[in-house]
Amino acid sequence: MTLSLLCIPFAGSGAGFYRAWPNGGEQGLRIVPLQMPGREERFMEAPYKDAGEAAEDLAGAALRLVGGAERVALFGHSLGAVLAYETARALRARGFDALEHLFVSGSPGPRSGRTGRTAELDDDTFVERVAELAGYRHEALDDPDLRDVLLPLLRADVALHEDYRPVTDEPLTLPVTALRGADDALVSRAQCADWEAATTGPFELRELAGGHMYLTDGSRELLAVIEAAARAART
Repeated sequence: MTLSLLCIPFAGSGAGFYRAWPNGGEQGLRIVPLQMPGREERFMEAPYKDAGEAAEDLAGAALRLVGGAERVALFGHSLGAVLAYETARALRARGFDALEHLFVSGSPGPRSGRTGRTAELDDDTFVERVAELAGYRHEALDDPDLRDVLLPLLRADVALHEDYRPVTDEPLTLPVTALRGADDALVSRAQCADWEAATTGPFELRELAGGHMYLTDGSRELLAVIEAAARAART
């Protein structure tokens, strides 16, 4: 039975990042990227400023895309992780019972919060600081014209993550898998482990090769973890 994997972008990215991920595998994985405003086909829309508002919008999009599916999971990296968490809550509140797993990557647990105020730095310092923290620098930020277009979105996304507080402290009941790059200098293993408090369901912490942006080097190992969790859910 196909598992639809709803994927929420990380800061500064769009749904296009996930469109290169392969469908198929033992679980018949179907990659379903969710788009956020301010990027790609939603470029003219203002980016999210509030996580609760974002979750309601993303939950509505999810229902339009996979409302009739029997098996659904959510994945989000960094900013996308906390938005996936809130979207899971919004979907459950709407009575959507097909959601069976939440995968959160590269983010402290929702009660931990982010420290520092990177979003408030001047442009040059902001770009350098984001690259330093993420261990990754997108080449588009070295093009002055593209940088002028991308910086407002990236700054808004970083501010959203830094300002994030959970809509409620009530835990989910879903199985949650938290992931991080083993060499992540931005999110520690202990911070990632804080996701265990976000659910009363089963919890697993997995570390994969790479730094904070480990998933930009390929999806194979990550999708293998997701496939294994999906397989375990059916046994």
